[in-house]
Amino acid sequence: MAMEKLELTNATKQRSNMQRVLGRWLGLGTIALSATLSCHSIAIANPTPTASESPTPQVDRHIAQQITQRIRVREVWRQVYEQLPDLPLENEYVQLETGDVDAEDTLISRLIRYHVYVKGRPPQYRLDWKLTLADYLGANDLMFEGVYPGGNEFESNPLYGDREAIADLSRSQRDELVHTLTSLFNPQYLPLLEAAANQQEEPTSPTPERLDRNPPRQPQTGDAQLLLP
Repeated sequence: MAMEKLELTNATKQRSNMQRVLGRWLGLGTIALSATLSCHSIAIANPTPTASESPTPQVDRHIAQQITQRIRVREVWRQVYEQLPDLPLENEYVQLETGDVDAEDTLISRLIRYHVYVKGRPPQYRLDWKLTLADYLGANDLMFEGVYPGGNEFESNPLYGDREAIADLSRSQRDELVHTLTSLFNPQYLPLLEAAANQQEEPTSPTPERLDRNPPRQPQTGDAQLLLP
């Protein structure tokens, strides 16, 4: 009888131990399962960007715009001289490396590069071009030799000659230069000017004369008596 009680007690202890171990394993499994489900939910909430959602096209578009702008900056000066052939070229400077004269490096090409790259001003606004010309005339920002376009490429810095060339232009020539540069970089500039001019030329309707329905009464004999107290 005592032996049976001892075996029963041992069996009960083993069953309890097995239940505790099983409970621990189940708890660990639940934690692992929860962590797995959490990671899976995070992966679903933040999926890997597809090719269509990638920001690469925007970056490529921005790079394309920069390349287009650089091409425009390098080529617009030719169109300026085509429209304003009386402007000085100032293209007689000798390169340090080759010793040759660079005829493609002109006053207007350097002015445009100074405006866009050195000062970082937008090329599509008239006021910004006026500020740049004011720099050349010594009426706005200071201009420095080390950062001026062509300053480190030629035997002599073209800054001083360019400033003199701009100062020698008449006021009307400078206005034409600003107008031409703005129109070449901003396709909407000329249509806006035309719209503003047409609006100013529209005739205004004359103000109609006031017509009184009842004409004033003519003075009558005895009207002065009405003024007596």
